[in-house]
Amino acid sequence: MLNTRELGEKYKDKLSKIKIVLFDVDGILTDGKLYYSGNEVGYNRFFHTHDGYGLKIMMEAGIKVGIISGGDSLGVKKRFSDLGIKHLYLGSEDKRAAFNEILEKEGLSKEQALYMGDEFFDLPILKQAGFSATVPSASIEVREQVDYVTSYDSGEGCVREVIDMLRHVQGIVPHIEY
Repeated sequence: MLNTRELGEKYKDKLSKIKIVLFDVDGILTDGKLYYSGNEVGYNRFFHTHDGYGLKIMMEAGIKVGIISGGDSLGVKKRFSDLGIKHLYLGSEDKRAAFNEILEKEGLSKEQALYMGDEFFDLPILKQAGFSATVPSASIEVREQVDYVTSYDSGEGCVREVIDMLRHVQGIVPHIEY
């Protein structure tokens, strides 16, 4: 069984410096499939609730959260607006400008950023981020360039897996009211 505490220890040096977590959408926060409903709304996507809750845990702990996606749809905007994501950059496959702008706005270095992506156009950021991760279904070229390849696949809780590693390293415990 996956033990994110032990995995986090393996990457402790890098994860202990993280102050912002940034994610691609399609193929990371979703299973990468697009469901066309046949109407003017466009494509639908499915998101995993564990990933969404993980993002909320990060924000509650003071870790900045952002989304950088080549896609741009009403559903994606709605999902991340509902979660309260401050940094939402959509519609460009060249994600470098968004990455640099977010870091500049937050006064953070690349070493303090975690980025998770799965496509070739994610490689420039994956190579620069302080900690990088992808999913098993990413191409071999992407998997070879990242610090960590998740056990869970796209849209199946892979983001939460990485967040849990970070939580354990930084001692972040979700606030639970009884």
